Amino acid sequence: MRNNATLHQALTLLRSRPMLWLLFWINALGTVYGYYWYKYQLMDTYDFEPAWYLPFVPDSPTASLFFTLTLLYLLRDERTAGVGLGKRSLLRGFIEAFGLVTSFKYGIWAVAMIWSGYALGDPVAWQDWMLTLSHLGMAIEVLLFASVMTYSAAAVLLVAVWAFANDWMDYTKGIFPRLSEVLMPHLDTIQWFTIGLSAAGILAALACLPYQKHRLRKV
Repeated sequence: MRNNATLHQALTLLRSRPMLWLLFWINALGTVYGYYWYKYQLMDTYDFEPAWYLPFVPDSPTASLFFTLTLLYLLRDERTAGVGLGKRSLLRGFIEAFGLVTSFKYGIWAVAMIWSGYALGDPVAWQDWMLTLSHLGMAIEVLLFASVMTYSAAAVLLVAVWAFANDWMDYTKGIFPRLSEVLMPHLDTIQWFTIGLSAAGILAALACLPYQKHRLRKV
């Protein structure tokens, strides 16, 4: 009982208005930095590839952008019906599901790439530690907030189409995030690992559906 009470208190604090604003700004600034990190790849894609490739290039910052938008919905909820009990819509559900699936996916992916590179001989700089912590945070925070999201299975299906299309674009059109040279000989393995993370993120989103606050309230 004490453990359940402690968990409830921790989640209540995490979903309080000051924490929601703090996480909003952390994710918003991380999103800006993420797009800046991709700037040279975006410029190269714009110069040498069809313009419609561009939305498929920046993976992690787009994921964090959608979770940042999710936090705005939760902040609105907090002032009205309560966190996770606000007005639902297909657009909101898609934004939430997109943020959950892709943040979980690319949070784990980035950490795996950094430390796989280290295992194959790459040095680890302070930026790698920063990226490791920030991307682990991406993967964890969306799971902690999943129960106060309002997305439906239909929204997850729409996100699944995007996720697998993005994987196809990355590894057939060569617009995957730039990797260390030591990882390039293992690109086939990375491709299947990425597809597997898409599936894992989709399954995680579906698994969280029965625990959504607005569904439990109806029981």
